[in-house]
Amino acid sequence: MFSSLKDGYQLAVLGATGGIGGALCRAIERDPKCSRVIKLSRSTSPAIDLLEEATLRAAAECLSQQNVELDGLLIASGILQTPNGTPPEKSFRDVSLADSRSLFEINAIGPALALKHFTPLLSRKSRTLTMALSARVGSIGDNQLGGWISYRASKAALNQIVHTAAIELTRRNKNSVCVSLHPGTIETPLSEPFARDRFTHSADECAINLINVLDQLSPDQTGGFFDYAGKEIPW
Repeated sequence: MFSSLKDGYQLAVLGATGGIGGALCRAIERDPKCSRVIKLSRSTSPAIDLLEEATLRAAAECLSQQNVELDGLLIASGILQTPNGTPPEKSFRDVSLADSRSLFEINAIGPALALKHFTPLLSRKSRTLTMALSARVGSIGDNQLGGWISYRASKAALNQIVHTAAIELTRRNKNSVCVSLHPGTIETPLSEPFARDRFTHSADECAINLINVLDQLSPDQTGGFFDYAGKEIPW
């Protein structure tokens, strides 16, 4: 799968029990070059919750105590609807403080905290791959329809966070790649209420696409925003 990583590579998947996260784990575990996929979610041990920084800190410390050196960090988390089921806004009339806060906490702040605690575990010498699941609607330049204000803004914020993380990681390891990836409209519970039968791929097909794109990126492309076909998306 990850032919560009060293033999015996180890990586962590955050959001490992979600639709795309689970598919990523299944695909990578089939790679004979991979020695370990560390699956992390609210139902794993150790458990993580993006809304509880202490759980991220504890999980990272647990891995550090095991002398784990990561070659990859895949953040496969995110929400489109709020936890209480509120759908994306159709216009600014629908914006609320509580709902916007929920999306920013899970889609942007949570991944930032995950990067804070898990990137110190990445190798400082060999090639490393870090990605967070973003969304095309997080692109400001591509926004032609409006709506979905909080979701769009939270993913745009995530893209800025990932771009900034890429700069910091490059200072520590010039062989690092850190990017935002748009998976497409995938057959998962997150997308199903809004897909209108316009799915692009199954979760398993999506995982292979994302792995292939990430594997082929070079360090001079770090900090970028790409879709599942490897095409760069405007900010």
